[in-house]
Amino acid sequence: MALEKTSGRPVVSVMFKPRIVRAAIKVAVIVGTILNVINNGEQIWSHQVVSIWPIAMNYLVPFCVSSYSAARNELQRAIEG
Repeated sequence: MALEKTSGRPVVSVMFKPRIVRAAIKVAVIVGTILNVINNGEQIWSHQVVSIWPIAMNYLVPFCVSSYSAARNELQRAIEG
């Protein structure tokens, strides 16, 4: 279901339209920063080393969710006319 086709176009191809990518980046920066403060704030403020993996995931997951949902929404609107 994650990569299913709707209206003959794969969702992934729509996910990387420039308009969708720009919007998803904005969401990822805001949500990812909030998640990093929640998940790693204590380590950051105490000047401890924080692994790059959790930091990257805090930005990557909101980007993927936002771009996927925008692409699905766009494809659904195309089907409905």
